[in-house]
Amino acid sequence: MARAMLETLTPQPPDALLALIKLYGDDPRADKIDLGVGVYRTGQGDTPVFGAIKASEQRLLETQDSKSYLGPEGDMGFVRALMPWIFGSADPTLVGRIEGMQAPGGTGGVRLALALAKKAGVAGVWLGLPSWPNHAQILADLGMEACTFAHATPAGTVDMDALRGAFAAALPGDALLLHGCCHNPTGIDHSPAQWDEIVGLFAAKPLLPVLDLAYQGLGHGMDEDAAGVRKVVAALPEALVAYSCDKNFGLYRDRVGALYVVTDDPGRMGAIVSNGHALARANWSMPPDHGAAAVRIVLEDEALTRQWLDELDTMRARMRQVRARLAEAGRVGTVDLTPVGSQNGLFSVLPLTPDQILKLRSAHGIYMAGSGRINVAGLTMGNIDKFIAALAAVTA
Repeated sequence: MARAMLETLTPQPPDALLALIKLYGDDPRADKIDLGVGVYRTGQGDTPVFGAIKASEQRLLETQDSKSYLGPEGDMGFVRALMPWIFGSADPTLVGRIEGMQAPGGTGGVRLALALAKKAGVAGVWLGLPSWPNHAQILADLGMEACTFAHATPAGTVDMDALRGAFAAALPGDALLLHGCCHNPTGIDHSPAQWDEIVGLFAAKPLLPVLDLAYQGLGHGMDEDAAGVRKVVAALPEALVAYSCDKNFGLYRDRVGALYVVTDDPGRMGAIVSNGHALARANWSMPPDHGAAAVRIVLEDEALTRQWLDELDTMRARMRQVRARLAEAGRVGTVDLTPVGSQNGLFSVLPLTPDQILKLRSAHGIYMAGSGRINVAGLTMGNIDKFIAALAAVTA
């Protein structure tokens, strides 16, 4: 009798965040608070479709005349429309040095970046912890070594000593992965001066920069949030930049992302891009079209671009308002919320024990990841005082 090969597979642990979503959904309490799921929410708790996206989708509905394949590179109008927003448009030395391709979400962009790095000979990838959990999972799936260092200090600042140590320990030909802005999960970003030092560290050793820019515009602004990426790209001979439109265009389920490759020799660009296309073809063949087309239409229309930026400004201002209120509370029980005010994006990590996180859930209906990561957009001016009081109660 033939062996049943699939029976050799062992059960994998369920995704903790998906389990948390179910627990929250089953909780009947009307005043429960969801700080787990990583999506933006309004002050009313909704995750709406951007008005600019609605308008572009209507235009797409009226004008799109084919659903034929685009190819593994995806919608190149979308890819190129994003480029000045990511890299800026004032530096003439960037002409010919950057090319890109569409990917299914930021996850697809990161996966393609790391697969391309592996094909180029990279074996070890240095990664600051804590990080987005899928970073390590993608590396493991690709059979690449994850070399780790501490991203943040207990005081809630970037651990530059650990980063310097990673550069010192890295082997020539390794890659080093950094978050472009709005670090997931800590919200702790590098300062302009620290990005200057990072550029110098890369320049002193042949390491490949892999930059994950998943939250541009959610920190301090489109230009401010891309400043570190722009410094790396302008000063170094090569880099890989993974990009996501899921958060800053609200296109979570449409999976809209891109990968950009940077080289100092435009003559090598064709070979690099052809390898990216081949890897994409083997992974997902063609990326989904709809969301990228909607973004392209927004960026090609001046009025829609202004509307999108206004909506993004509103999102950012609300999250900064929440962060300011948390920081204003100062020390709550054993937790100092002050650093949250200077952090960026959707996430921060609170120094809570598993028991304290469980008590917040069971006694107060407050749901967060087991790591202590909170989505600040889950807080509103209507529920934030409850959260602060609950935090004081469980950490007293």
